[in-house]
Amino acid sequence: ENVDAQKTAFLLRKAWTLYSVTPLYRFRRARLRDYARLLSAFIAAERQKGLAVEVGAELDIKVTLSSLADLRGSELDEAALLVELSSRSRASSRNSEDKLVWLGWFCSVFGDDLSENVLEDFTCLPLFLTHGAESYTSLVGSWFQETFDCCFCRLAISPLNLSWMVAMWAGCKLDRAASAVELVFSVPRLSQPLDISYAIHPEDAKALWDTVQKTPGEITQEEVDVFMDCLYAHFHRHFKIHLSAAKLVKVSTAIASAHCDGIVKILHSQYLPGVLMLLTELAVSQIQ
Repeated sequence: ENVDAQKTAFLLRKAWTLYSVTPLYRFRRARLRDYARLLSAFIAAERQKGLAVEVGAELDIKVTLSSLADLRGSELDEAALLVELSSRSRASSRNSEDKLVWLGWFCSVFGDDLSENVLEDFTCLPLFLTHGAESYTSLVGSWFQETFDCCFCRLAISPLNLSWMVAMWAGCKLDRAASAVELVFSVPRLSQPLDISYAIHPEDAKALWDTVQKTPGEITQEEVDVFMDCLYAHFHRHFKIHLSAAKLVKVSTAIASAHCDGIVKILHSQYLPGVLMLLTELAVSQIQ
């Protein structure tokens, strides 16, 4: 477990932007080095478009593609694919370390619904997470789409799914002291934007969930609804505001945080597979 945690530590505490990806056509794991060279050449060519004169020292982009075998839920899942973009100035020495400028990774954690029904020449990695400049995301996405005949789409998270996330994560046990459970609501139809932040002590949130959940290890929509209704009732009792009339846009817990725009930050390595399983499910449902 310690080795796994070390391998995936770089995935934690970063803001990841989510995408869903249709299956890759004729993707071959044995050709990762070739793909890295081709992607690097593609990025260099795209960045040179329309440039008549170089100003200053232009940065070279180095691409690394590697497999993360530990990041999958079952034998049916493909190993995760990590894409790293690093830059090194031409003026700097060859011994200087490359600077990581962008990270992206494809994964499937219990994405069985999609992988079971796909043809042999296709590789299912439905969830794509990126961290870095959107310009690099666009370039990497364009190359993958052209090379493997796939389609990328931003993955938003609905208020319903956010409520599931906060209920699931609030009920998780943690060894160390946990941060507050926070829900952020956006109030609609106002001339000026207004957000309401609602913070709950983690022990109180877990105690509430424990009274709501009937079968440990199983969660139903009814239980999530009751959990949220209890939080709404408590807030209304103190502030006379009906949060149910506002839109839930963000949830934060000690496990992870998620925004409706499809931005997620995973904070706890123990629950990394569980968070990725939920995100994979959202990505697969968008594709289907």
